Amino acid sequence: MNVWRKSTRQHAATLVRARAPLRLGLAGGGTDVSPYADMFGGRVLNATIRMYAQTSLQLRDDGLVRFVAADIGMECEQRADEEMVLAEPLLMHKAVHNRIVREFLDGAPLSVTMTTASDAPPGSGLGSSSTLVVSMLEAYRELLALPLGEYDIAQLAYDIERVDAGQAGGKQDQYAATFGGINFLELSSDNVIVNPLRVRASTLHELESMLVLYFTGLSRESSKIIAQQAAAVGSNAGNLKAMHEIRQDALAMKDALLRNELQLMARILGRSWEAKKRSAQGISNDEINRIYDLAIAAGAYSGKVSGAGGGGFMFFMADPLRRPEVVATLKQEPGLVMTTGFSELGSQAWRV
Repeated sequence: MNVWRKSTRQHAATLVRARAPLRLGLAGGGTDVSPYADMFGGRVLNATIRMYAQTSLQLRDDGLVRFVAADIGMECEQRADEEMVLAEPLLMHKAVHNRIVREFLDGAPLSVTMTTASDAPPGSGLGSSSTLVVSMLEAYRELLALPLGEYDIAQLAYDIERVDAGQAGGKQDQYAATFGGINFLELSSDNVIVNPLRVRASTLHELESMLVLYFTGLSRESSKIIAQQAAAVGSNAGNLKAMHEIRQDALAMKDALLRNELQLMARILGRSWEAKKRSAQGISNDEINRIYDLAIAAGAYSGKVSGAGGGGFMFFMADPLRRPEVVATLKQEPGLVMTTGFSELGSQAWRV
């Protein structure tokens, strides 16, 4: 057991805040999920954006633990000396707190108030759930002065979400949120290598000028899609072939980005979206296809759904001169249109 016995009394009046950036899954999404990553090796290209999951954490002296999810209007409270049952409401808040108490405090009660909020809802396809876990861990790390580096935080977030809480999914989100920036991830059964990409500033500015985000407002259940992708491994089905294409496209898109070949990157994005739709049922639907066709007709080069699919955010690449037309067209639809930029920094925490 990794027990961190540092006294927390000196921090009793300290308010800690933390945040971690959400991400766009540019290419390779799904290949980071077991057993595909274990058998073939996952390859993912992603970029963090200026949207965040935020946490405020403060010690209290009344022996209670209180969690507040301010963005969704949920909260719960219980005694700090009672282990939390991992169930809704606020399952991930409880899972993070349980792990911190068990692994670093040797089970000693920790009385805190934790308030969280995210710039994107759960199921957004921007990695919001995993990013929130990273943000919470950063807050505990700062409050308790825990000896955790970036890889430690990312792996701990993965273990809490996938093992402790039993939530299906891959590994890219936790590492993107922790490290920040544009990264090419290589994943295997027992290792994740984060390769930060040194992309020219002019390339990033141009790419930002091309991006359009559209929140469909559609609910999505990624676990079903992930289960179908997992079932494809070990078969000769067409969806396994599609997964291999997605994996190869991550490498091709990385090379195009580093060479400043953004129109080639857009073509790869469109090609990879077609492969992704073949990898499992439910990744696209009539509404997603309709929005996609509208954006292309308005001048977008290509686009895709970010994350597992089925809803959440879509993003498009368009000629900067035609991006206003794409934005205007999508603003006439029921969803929310956004533009954003890239976040160079990963998860951070500070004292107030």
